[in-house]
Amino acid sequence: MTEVLLNGKYVGDVDSGAAFVNSVRDARRKSVLSANVNVLWDETANRVVIESGRGRLRRPLIVIQNGIPLLTEKHIKQLQKKEISWNDLVSQGVVEYIDAAEEENALVAFFEHELTPEHTHLEMSPLAMLGLSTALIPFGHNIQSARLIIGARNLKQSVGFYAANFPVRMDMDVNLLCTPQVPIVQTVMHELSDYDKHPSGQNIVVAVMSYKGYNIEDAIILNKGSIDRGFARSIYFRPAVAEELRYSGGLMDEICIPDKEVKGYKSERDYRLLEDDGIVFPEAKVREEDVLIGKTSPPRFLSSLDEYSLASNIRRESSVALKHGEEGVIDFVLVTENEEGNKLVQVRVRDQRIPEIGDKFISRHGQKGVTGIIVPESDMPFTASGIVPDLLFTPHGIPSRMTISHLVELVGGKVGALAGRYVDATTFDGEPEEVLRKELLTLGFRENGTETMYNGITGEMFDAKIFVGSMYYLKLKHMVANKLHSRARGPIQLLTRQPTEGRAKEGGLRLGEMEKDTFVAHGAALL
Repeated sequence: MTEVLLNGKYVGDVDSGAAFVNSVRDARRKSVLSANVNVLWDETANRVVIESGRGRLRRPLIVIQNGIPLLTEKHIKQLQKKEISWNDLVSQGVVEYIDAAEEENALVAFFEHELTPEHTHLEMSPLAMLGLSTALIPFGHNIQSARLIIGARNLKQSVGFYAANFPVRMDMDVNLLCTPQVPIVQTVMHELSDYDKHPSGQNIVVAVMSYKGYNIEDAIILNKGSIDRGFARSIYFRPAVAEELRYSGGLMDEICIPDKEVKGYKSERDYRLLEDDGIVFPEAKVREEDVLIGKTSPPRFLSSLDEYSLASNIRRESSVALKHGEEGVIDFVLVTENEEGNKLVQVRVRDQRIPEIGDKFISRHGQKGVTGIIVPESDMPFTASGIVPDLLFTPHGIPSRMTISHLVELVGGKVGALAGRYVDATTFDGEPEEVLRKELLTLGFRENGTETMYNGITGEMFDAKIFVGSMYYLKLKHMVANKLHSRARGPIQLLTRQPTEGRAKEGGLRLGEMEKDTFVAHGAALL
């Protein structure tokens, strides 16, 4: 007898596990059973596992019978004419959803020409096993799988054009790329996801070489001329919010320029940018500690309202000032009211971010790099045809990571830029590398992507041929301006009298026992 488990619970026995499983699958394909049921015949343990719970990851596959797919040309024509829908295919048993357990019993073919009588299912497209951001990576079949996932992670952190109505939105912590571009080397997913409406990178010329060792260990080198022309320039927005709250006893906050009698009055210089209504004016240049919205609150404890106390009605200062380490220009001021009908003020600060040493860039293949040096354009190496690369990338990041797609994209981008067309690099289904190399040869370049380059400082020809091409590079939201942190003196914790923790609280950097050991090893005994 074969035991049957339903959602992890034992429910009974059957005579033949294989026959039972086949009857369940037939019933499901005929819509007698719900399409949400998945069944596994585990021969080694001699049991049948049925799963119908929620929250399982399932994917659609085309059903195969006797080596022939059930999805026919007729179905495809009906779909194109919108006579039938996707749900009809599922209810007819042409397409079925498989979870990880049932996939153990399946043999799935990638392409139709690979089908044999043993196959049970056919992929819609090999791309269907990738998620949205993973499918955006070009030549995904020429890359180590872990790097593909890392590349998809990095894409989510890139600076781009996130929404067209950004001027009227008050979003926290927003980065906008000033001149985003659509990639030359694309996949099908770029078209399906309307990527041209929200691009997040730029096509640049990349050479694979070192330059005075400034791109050791994942660093990159940028051309100052490219930055001056606007490469990777972005804008950072952050809002400041204040509202007039109501307190018990009919007391209220007030948005205004605080009087000098107010408890905790800062200094006249801090309030210099406020207008008569207590709010900063647009296009004002602000630095840290400058007050953006002036506000006073009633005294904290009503017990201080003793009739003997002379300072009974002294209000306290509760203005909103720019955080430590920030600066920018006031971009937008919004005065409205909250749910209770009290005054609500939002002020958005804008800051232009020009690439600097320490900013993070990636290609779409998980090849991340931090800017190591910014070189004047006159000192950059140049090709025989006079092209100066925008970015220099170290060759040592390729062998151990096996991101061959990075190199293929360089060739593909070069072909696309010279031929004036987009290159299809869909995973498993794009233009083959040999075709791109032949086209590059007809365009008058070496088919392997290398060129003769000259030293920008001495003018001498390099002995080695340099691999150079066009590529889509992205700037990440991790910028040095957001992470720079230092302090001499500042706030301390009440309990331990140690400095506070964290950059936002203007905290210190803790030296633990291990850091102490490092200093001792360096001989810095008296630090």
